[in-house]
Amino acid sequence: MTSSTPDDGDQVVLIWLPVGAGGHVVRRTSAWWEGACALVARRRPRPLFHAALEVRLGGVPYTVEMTPAWGHAPVERGVVATGAVGARPLGRSRLFRYEVRCWRHGLIPDRSYAVGPAVVVTRDAVATARLLRAVPAVPALTWGRRPTGAHDMWNSNSLVAWLLARAGLPADHEPPGAGRAPGWTAGLLVAERGTGGGRHSAR
Repeated sequence: MTSSTPDDGDQVVLIWLPVGAGGHVVRRTSAWWEGACALVARRRPRPLFHAALEVRLGGVPYTVEMTPAWGHAPVERGVVATGAVGARPLGRSRLFRYEVRCWRHGLIPDRSYAVGPAVVVTRDAVATARLLRAVPAVPALTWGRRPTGAHDMWNSNSLVAWLLARAGLPADHEPPGAGRAPGWTAGLLVAERGTGGGRHSAR
């Protein structure tokens, strides 16, 4: 695992994006949420980060991330799974549904806001292929709810942590500076349990 500029070989690269980058509503609401969490924990608020992966295998680039389903143009985005946001019944509406993407030749809209150097998790082709195969099998847990026994909610960071753990790759990553990545430990817990989910949808 290194922090460097990625090259064009087979690799899995972790990037950290500030939560709400490029938008005002999410940035403000997440700041309020972090402020409340900090007050309860009697600590100072910390910057929040969202993890995403840039993957290259056999010369083909992919982007892997979890995002809200609403607000996107009706074009191919490599969606391989969906789930509900907030509560499972709400997932029948696109406004309360998220999508998991494994997007061939795709892009991460907020990539320009990435903080810190990209983290090259592996350059091993076998491990990289194993991670890509695992993406459609991510459990479709409800975004914002805690998996049983977890002290953290399921979200986009959970996806990345789950994938790294399932692929047998280092998953002890932390966001830049003093930032936090809510949901990371939930992903590791679910991966440790071997929880599956296949292509379950909230539609």
